[in-house]
Amino acid sequence: MSASWKEALSERLPEELAREIDIFETELELRRKGKLDEKLFNETRLRRGVYGQRYDNGQRHDGVRTQKLEYPSGDVMKGPGTLWDAPGMQRIKIPFGSVTPDQLDTLAELAEDYSDGILHITTRQDFQLHFVSIDDTPDLMRRLGAVGITTREACGNSVRNVTACPLAGVCHTESFDVTPYATAISYFLLGHPDAQDFGRKFKIAFSGCKQEACGLITFHDLGFIAQTRAENGETRRGFEFYVGGGLGAVPHQATLFDAFLPEEEMLPMAQAVCRVFARLGEKKNRARARLKFLVSSLGIDEFRRLVLEERAKLPAEPRWTDLVSALKEGKPAPGGFLVAASDKPARPAARLSGNSHPDAFHRWMATNVYRQRQPGYAVAAITVPLGDLSSHQTRELAELARRFSGDSVRTTVDQNIVLRWVPEADLPALYTALAAIGLGEPGASTIVDVTACPGTDTCKLGIASSRGLAEELRTRLLEKNLAFDAAVKNLHIKVSGCFNSCGQHHVADLGFYGVSRKSAGRTVPHFQVVLGGQWTENAKSYGLAMGAVPSKRIPDVVSRMTDSYRGEAQPGESFQDFIKRMGKVKIRSLLDDLTTIPIYEADRTLFSDWGDPREFTIGDMGQGECAGEVVSRFDFGLAASERQVFEAQVQLDGGNPKSAMETALRAMVGAAEALIRSQDARIDFGSEDTDRIVREFKDRFYETKLFFDPYAGGKFAHYFFRAHEEAAKGNAGHLASADAAHHRIEEAQLFVEAVYACHGRILERQNVTA
Repeated sequence: MSASWKEALSERLPEELAREIDIFETELELRRKGKLDEKLFNETRLRRGVYGQRYDNGQRHDGVRTQKLEYPSGDVMKGPGTLWDAPGMQRIKIPFGSVTPDQLDTLAELAEDYSDGILHITTRQDFQLHFVSIDDTPDLMRRLGAVGITTREACGNSVRNVTACPLAGVCHTESFDVTPYATAISYFLLGHPDAQDFGRKFKIAFSGCKQEACGLITFHDLGFIAQTRAENGETRRGFEFYVGGGLGAVPHQATLFDAFLPEEEMLPMAQAVCRVFARLGEKKNRARARLKFLVSSLGIDEFRRLVLEERAKLPAEPRWTDLVSALKEGKPAPGGFLVAASDKPARPAARLSGNSHPDAFHRWMATNVYRQRQPGYAVAAITVPLGDLSSHQTRELAELARRFSGDSVRTTVDQNIVLRWVPEADLPALYTALAAIGLGEPGASTIVDVTACPGTDTCKLGIASSRGLAEELRTRLLEKNLAFDAAVKNLHIKVSGCFNSCGQHHVADLGFYGVSRKSAGRTVPHFQVVLGGQWTENAKSYGLAMGAVPSKRIPDVVSRMTDSYRGEAQPGESFQDFIKRMGKVKIRSLLDDLTTIPIYEADRTLFSDWGDPREFTIGDMGQGECAGEVVSRFDFGLAASERQVFEAQVQLDGGNPKSAMETALRAMVGAAEALIRSQDARIDFGSEDTDRIVREFKDRFYETKLFFDPYAGGKFAHYFFRAHEEAAKGNAGHLASADAAHHRIEEAQLFVEAVYACHGRILERQNVTA
């Protein structure tokens, strides 16, 4: 960007934001010269949404997944690279998903000028640009700031993007419009001094009602569900206020803090929680640094006492009430960010005529249109497969928004876009225009609308191809016309590339997360099958992993589960109730044959992942008698551990959390023993040697860091150590609640997965040095 253009652009930036970007540009230059500590720079860039990106899949996703990425030298990228020699990713913060047509135009330009022409919608209503050079990020940020968007605190140990129901303000069942409140808290906490010293990220969501998915309150650090009360003849606004939720590897459901938090207490109470979290939250062990662990360790009563004590100390601040009041009146958000919190229609209301329309329009209308509570207006959902919009589509979409809905555009946690305040009479013309740019597909928020995180396409943590699987599932489900099948159309499928639940697999009807397995020295991509989650009622329940299935067989899992539900469900029975009634043993029997891995020569397709023709192989292993025996014993031991994790689930379903926790611990002990014996076949353990197994595991794998993968470190080992310590102290029975057992089962499954991965890394090293 030329100096003159940069100066002209800076004049349109809010002063504070301009200064913030200038500081980042200086820090970037200092880091390049080696004058700024890498750890410090990593945090400062992450707080501005600048990420590194994965390249070791050898390919990029540009619509057909075929273009090789190359260094300037022409060498194909074979490793993750660094921020200086390979492009990365820029996350763009979009509070509660509200974006204007002018902002969409700018986003389209940035996708073309700095990225690969693709805008990706995330499950937190953000946008992301991939393949962005870090040198371009300051100018990119300035161009965003000029249209009222900031990337500040889009990542890092900070308050992340605040999410809210995309139907807020037009929904039939909401208590009131939560939009001004989500706006207020977004900008009140942005850069707030009480929200700068967290050990991990902090997520907030708003929901206008309790019964729908809306804001998915239960897996957020702070969750607000709109409520009203009649007091002295007047209606008073407030919130059911929840704290300590989170997904990640081991999900926790948020706990009710206050059944009715008055609206004027929303901001000061959020500030008080931030202060307690900053002061008492874990800082050293990132695996335990989320608010959910602090609430769990303190207990809700003690946590509530500390927060209320902190609230009482806070000096009164006019913004607590003035900010919300101004936004409710439609005044602009502070600091020049975004637009007014309340949107207005661009055209007068008009009912849909009774004229005949094409069948394709009626199919789209059946799944993608929601009639607003305001007569004559509708919300049109735009299906965005995998959350990817081309720059051309984005620019055209901005024009359609101006024509049909004004500034009322929002992204969704389903990775789609909605246009609000569309006159019903305009729906046929809108559909025709959307279809012309490839955005007229039906099926939004139905079973065919599969959600996926980036997975191995670009994420450094990705184990399996979540996007590739999601694309395949969508294709097959569309072929079966399931978006219009009354029995299964409302099921949700969500896919994560690893255990971290960025694809929100824990709260899906059918959830999947990536893992890997070894077979005769070759790596086979797998997905764990997660059942029992519930998307509705703000993500009411979390599922548990049922077993790992090769990636290429996951479509068969979906087919069997949906066929079984359609054929055997009782009238009106939900999928969650169906799973409970059938029981995990019977459900598992439906999938057992899919879990086996044939020899490589019998079916080579299982040894590669979706969207990537290369085989996941570490080469043939030397198969001496001793090596064969060791591998066989390891596989046998891990299979036994996985069986025990499943047995623990059955015990939990049977109402015996204490037995479930004990069985889950035995699964971890068995997995640790198998790993130890894979290293030393001569070692033998007795039935009472649990303490010795723990010591041997710690000495051989934890202290040596053999158990540490590149990203999770040793956190899965801590699950094992903590479970053993609680049992040794006799605390297991005392702690055995249903929630505690659920967490322990999750931890046991993750520990078993980590043992598999550790063993695989050891075999690879042996093979390389052989």
